[in-house]
Amino acid sequence: MEPAILVITLACGLLVNRVGLPPLIGYLAAGFVLFMFGIEESSLPMLQQFADLGVTLLLFAIGLKLDIRSLFKAEVWAGASLHLVGTMLFLVPVLKLLGIMGLSQLTDLGLNQLSLLAFALSFSSTVFAVKVLEDKGDMQTLYGRVAIGILIMQDIFAVGFLTVSKGEWPSIWALALLLLPIARPLIYRAFDRVGHGELLVLFGLVMALVLGAWLFEAVGLKPDLGALIIGVLLAGHPKASELAKSLFYFKELFLVAFFLTIGLNGLPSLEDVALAGILVALVPFKVALFVVLLTRFKLRSRTSMLASFNLGNYSEFGLIVAAVAASKGWLPSQWLIIIAVALSFSFLLAAPLNNMVGKIYQRYQQPLRRMERPPLHPEDRPIPIGNPRFLILGMGRIGSGAYDELKLRFDGEILGIEHKQELVDFHRVQGRNVVQGDASDTDFWEKLDRAPNLELVLLAMPHHAGNLFAIEQLKKQNYQGKISAIVQYAEHTDSLKESGVDSVYNLYESAGAGFVEHVATELMPADGELAQARS
Repeated sequence: MEPAILVITLACGLLVNRVGLPPLIGYLAAGFVLFMFGIEESSLPMLQQFADLGVTLLLFAIGLKLDIRSLFKAEVWAGASLHLVGTMLFLVPVLKLLGIMGLSQLTDLGLNQLSLLAFALSFSSTVFAVKVLEDKGDMQTLYGRVAIGILIMQDIFAVGFLTVSKGEWPSIWALALLLLPIARPLIYRAFDRVGHGELLVLFGLVMALVLGAWLFEAVGLKPDLGALIIGVLLAGHPKASELAKSLFYFKELFLVAFFLTIGLNGLPSLEDVALAGILVALVPFKVALFVVLLTRFKLRSRTSMLASFNLGNYSEFGLIVAAVAASKGWLPSQWLIIIAVALSFSFLLAAPLNNMVGKIYQRYQQPLRRMERPPLHPEDRPIPIGNPRFLILGMGRIGSGAYDELKLRFDGEILGIEHKQELVDFHRVQGRNVVQGDASDTDFWEKLDRAPNLELVLLAMPHHAGNLFAIEQLKKQNYQGKISAIVQYAEHTDSLKESGVDSVYNLYESAGAGFVEHVATELMPADGELAQARS
């Protein structure tokens, strides 16, 4: 049946992707289809192992991109904690009321069981949120970093519960893990020497699965937590981003198995589906509570809304919590299927809403802005840009190279825009005029002062969708100057030119020409100089 599993999974993924939804929805559907054909999770033990690997590598990848200082920001630790408490205070009486109204799955549950359910339903999906952020290229935006920080705090709460639920404390040897930072220089030395090929991938797998997951599990801690912590330990290395990219497709492939296992838990009854639908109808409360809390922590209403919609779903960790509670006899086992269906439905709801969140915000912009609390978060305040002649959006390697070349060849002020604060700090130290901002954020454009002498905008952002969005916003600003953009794929050139870009630079097609130009400038005299030298 293995070929059939692959074919059905691919078919469902393609079908769902065709209607504009994330493929992961198709993988969930494939799990239910496979179950209908008589395939159960117990008959595919390797699938569960792959699913566990996917979650472990996901948390490792998050750690590689995580600034640990972000967890100590009030909007993250306090926002996650207050949301957990607020959600439980809301859900417990609602679930009790539903039981009183006659829903059989809730009728006989006591307060402790209802609290357990509310706790499990309070989490948001790390897998779903990270996938959406990666697909949109928003992992390093302010709202993306806030959402990831809150998810990690929730994961820590879940890991704490799972540890306590074992009925035993971690081994005394767990204290030895506090010495891991001391081993960082040795680990970094190995990191330096693994190169850029298959050894780099193997190094990452050893770090995530052995030094992280296996070691932490050996001392009585959650293996996923170990992978996350080791990822954080490696995050400061210059090759951390390269390592994350090298493991990307491993992680993606194993996460397919994770979504399949959710569907393979079993088919629900009509009553279970109805209850799951009611639970999904409660998700807007989770979203609204996040918006209220994050705006109270001085974030702009748009930032708060983007983060909240990203967190507006149920979680695979909630399913894990329910599974542990069911195995201990604390919850009826049917709740595993109910939460799995609610999780699937919440993904179905959250996927299109995350694509529409910009339009929703525009419609309710005025009442949402009244929720903001001055002074705004330091990273969320209006951006003064002066009066530049050149504007560069995206200050990675291409953007910074363009900045330096413009400075050499032309007079006038140059301004770079970059959404990663660490890159902004780096460029400022190097003497470049760069400010922090997210060019894929409509409020970013609304906050910008007008620049009457602006002649040229260079779009050096890595994502095609971000460049198209920036062009659209420039048109709304009635910008009349020139626009140039970079592309990685030839098929993107036409859409950029149709959108009004004056010149397009293909990174790959132009690489050879750029290389020869560099060689000619650095090493070879021009033909005229060569002829003169010969004479």
